[in-house]
Parts: sequence; structure tokens; C-alpha cells
Amino acid sequence: MLLAVDVGNSEATAGLFDGSRLLRTVRIPMEPARGEEEIEQGLRQAFPEAGPGHGAAIASVVPAATHRFAGAARRLTGTAPLEITAALDSGLAVEYRDPATLGADRLANAVAAAQIYGEPVIVVDLGTATKFEVVVPEGRYRGGIIAPGIRTAADELIRRAARLGVFELRAPERVVGRSTEECLQSGVLLGAAGLVDALVRRIAAEERIPAAAVATGGLAPLVAPLAETIERIDPELTLQGIRLLYERNARPRP
Repeated sequence: MLLAVDVGNSEATAGLFDGSRLLRTVRIPMEPARGEEEIEQGLRQAFPEAGPGHGAAIASVVPAATHRFAGAARRLTGTAPLEITAALDSGLAVEYRDPATLGADRLANAVAAAQIYGEPVIVVDLGTATKFEVVVPEGRYRGGIIAPGIRTAADELIRRAARLGVFELRAPERVVGRSTEECLQSGVLLGAAGLVDALVRRIAAEERIPAAAVATGGLAPLVAPLAETIERIDPELTLQGIRLLYERNARPRP
């Protein structure tokens, strides 16, 4: 079995794999006071099957939290987890100018999308940030795009505008809002869908590939029905990428 952990800015997602099958996942809010032992207890409760002798891999974009989650995984499995970085053998030709600055989750998404859905492929990860990854034929990871995330942009708008308040993040019934809440819902969610469609089409035109994307991330179910270029949602994509990178780098290959 493999414990895969994706440490993001808002939350960490951990999953337990039996081979290529993801048994279950757990989401852990990112709280600075949450220590290694507390994280381990949460993982142990979520995954009672996990224990000494099992593998572990971690993809983290939060350096301050990496050691806590890595330590918790080590305590649970008895082995140091494989840390996902662009220095690993990914099976892709990484064309990023400085691969050391490529986020581990972005690499995992690109690897998983290329292997599961084939090349070329565009990934849209809708989380704290909205991130695009582009893999073109011959296994070349071209690069991507980073834009403000939906909640991030909405929270900053509310913080800066005195007369705007917290609103429910759900799709509006119409484009033109008839209340402040409807206006915000339309601007934030339809604006996000428009951003996705515009950038996917620009990527497709520049790279001469189909204008179609695979979406992942916690906000993908909200945006996908509103966007024309998202063909499928894969909530497991990042964890699957972590698994594939682990299998490629931690297991002997013929």
C-alpha cells in the first residue's frame, strides 16, 4: 500500500492506495498549530490499514509544513516518504526554465494527466490558485499558467470593498445579477469559467492542440459545468500523479 499526501495552502489531501486503486481520502485543514503527532493520529484514524512496511510519498507546496507531514507519514509507515520534486524521473521532458521552482502538485498533475488521458493534454487545477499545466506530444511538459484562485480573489475583493459581504459560492441563475450576492456570484464564478475558457483556447492556439481540459481541485465541480472547454473532472488526479511518480522512482524497474 502507498500513503500519498498532497500538502496545499488551504488544506492537505491524503489518500491510501492499494496498487493503483485509491481506497479513500481524507482532507486536513492547514493549521499552523497542528503538529506532527496530531497529523499522524488523523492519518492513522483515516487509514487503519496503513502501517510499517508501506510506502509513502508527499507533494508539498508549503515548505513550513512539509517536515510535519513528512514526519507524520514516517511515524505511520516506518519509512521516510519520497518527496516529489522536479529532480525525480517523471517520464516527461520538463521544459520549465528553472525546474526547481516547479510546484510538486503541478508536476504530479502533468504526469497523471499525460499517463491517464494521453498527450497532448491541458490540466486546470482549481484550488487556492487556478493553475494550468500543458503537456504536448512526445512527453514534453511545456509549462503552464498561474492565476488567482476563485476563493482567493473573492476574499480579497470582499476585504477591500467596504460594502461587499460574504456570499454563498454557487452558480447564479442568470448572468446579470439582481442583488449584490447574485452580482458577486456571477462575477466570481462565471468570471472564473470565462478565464478558464479563454486561457485554454489561447494555449490550444499557441501549441496547436485541442482546446479541451481535464479539471481537478476542490472547486472544479463548481466551475466545470460553467466552462465550455472542461471535458472531464478528475478529483483524484494529483494523488494519482504522486502514486505514479512514487512507482517510477521508489520501485525497481526492469
